[in-house]
Amino acid sequence: MKASDLFVRCLEAEGVERIFGVPGEENADLMLSLEDSRIEFVLCRHEQAAAFMADAYGRLTGKAGVCLSTLRPGATNLVTGLADANMDRAPVVAIIGQGSTQRLHKESHQNMDAIGMMEPISKWAQTVWSGETVPEIVRKAFKIAETEKPGVTVIELPEDVAKEDVNRPVMAPNVTRRPAADHKAIRSAIDAIEMAENPIILAGNGALRKRAAKQLRRFAHKTGIPVVNTFMGKGAIAMSDPHCLFTMGLQGRDHVNKAFEKSDTVITVGYDLVEIAPIFWNPNCDKTIVHIDFWPAEIDQDYPVMVDVVSDMADALWQINEGLNEGFGGKLPLYDINEWKDLRQTIADDLAAEKDDESFPMKPQRILNDVRSFLAPEDIVLSDVGAHKMWVARYYQCEEPNTCLISNGFCSMGFALPGAMGAQYAAPESRVLAICGDAGFLMNVQDLETAVRIGSKMVIMVWVDGEYGLIKWKQQNHFDGKHSDLAFNNPDFEMLAKSFGMWGKVVDGPGQITAALEEAFAQDGPALIAVPVDYSENQKLTKRLGEIEVAI
Repeated sequence: MKASDLFVRCLEAEGVERIFGVPGEENADLMLSLEDSRIEFVLCRHEQAAAFMADAYGRLTGKAGVCLSTLRPGATNLVTGLADANMDRAPVVAIIGQGSTQRLHKESHQNMDAIGMMEPISKWAQTVWSGETVPEIVRKAFKIAETEKPGVTVIELPEDVAKEDVNRPVMAPNVTRRPAADHKAIRSAIDAIEMAENPIILAGNGALRKRAAKQLRRFAHKTGIPVVNTFMGKGAIAMSDPHCLFTMGLQGRDHVNKAFEKSDTVITVGYDLVEIAPIFWNPNCDKTIVHIDFWPAEIDQDYPVMVDVVSDMADALWQINEGLNEGFGGKLPLYDINEWKDLRQTIADDLAAEKDDESFPMKPQRILNDVRSFLAPEDIVLSDVGAHKMWVARYYQCEEPNTCLISNGFCSMGFALPGAMGAQYAAPESRVLAICGDAGFLMNVQDLETAVRIGSKMVIMVWVDGEYGLIKWKQQNHFDGKHSDLAFNNPDFEMLAKSFGMWGKVVDGPGQITAALEEAFAQDGPALIAVPVDYSENQKLTKRLGEIEVAI
């Protein structure tokens, strides 16, 4: 058989159901091999969108999302989406085309070192130099991409190699168990928890794995220790749980900072330093830190780890939970969660303060309260990057893991629209809402056509302010209210939606969000809601947070 046929059979063996991408001349053999496969090819309008679709799909399923491009400009268009997936720990396998190996040693049409370009933004990148190696390379790519911590792998398939006659069997995936935690490390973690006066848990991206989240919740209840989540750790503990102290991540003072100021011990679970630098919650470098993660702790002067528990997180937390049972028995919980009741109520009251605000353009707080009230616990929100992301991060809380996806490692604008299509494929039973700024939305607007063509029932909500709002906010904070020219013009969003053959609505007054969402999700395909937003609230929030004083 041809190497391209074998490649597709290997993908089938890995359980691949669909590939997102834009093909080209150099991967024509692979595309024709896919014609005889059960794998669905989702044709996109831009390679970056394909990468974002694979990113969201991988985050939600735990299985590698697969994207495809041709060589050179196709590959460079993938880069931002792949870098985002890699830094946000999403399993993705990217397949890129390549010209004939007979011309790669010299200057030739569209020839560049794509693998060298991909290496800094991936866990592994490899060219297939011989068709005989296809089974090994495909198996290795998926194993590395899906192994904790997940990330991106890249396979480059030259056009002449794809045509080779090969006679190799497919390599079946093998399920391997992740290593258990060292018993001495577990003992040290339990000792640190026992000696703490005011411990707190910081739950990051890695805590969203379902088994880990289950054990984390059990750990919080067993000890009476409150949990703060990062932007990417939402839902690790339910927002309705008395142990939940909501979200940490704004690079400034907030109510939750008081919890960290009071605490002497921080137990980080699945926390990556890219989510929020430790200097923001350990500025005096005086916390005892217990690090529980799949990887050893990163070196940072503000992150001096006393106990490093490196293993499968669910197993580590399970061992700690069992150790607490054995060591303390009827003394559990060790701490009284009611000591944090007033702070939790203060934060909850703050988050709900503008839920009935009738001003227009609408305040971000009111929009997000309306969205949260409308969506069910299992529904999924994807936030793009912009000023709205900061509001989503603070105000939109979750009951379940993986129900709010935020790009906060690489922080790439343009993520949410295509990501919502990947999310809808991954969770067809859930309603999927992409929240975008008008800037980020228009960066990948071309793939509205893809959404219409595939019949994705996602809804896109665009917050309209006619500026790069987050950049303006940051500049104002750093330059005494001054900012550079960041304004731009927008299309008529309702007409834009109609031009793509989909439903669209522009909200023109307060109190319309719920009705608009109901109508949008009732459509047979994608829908668009544009909401004028009052970003004067950005500076008001900055000022208010700077004045926060909370007694706990």
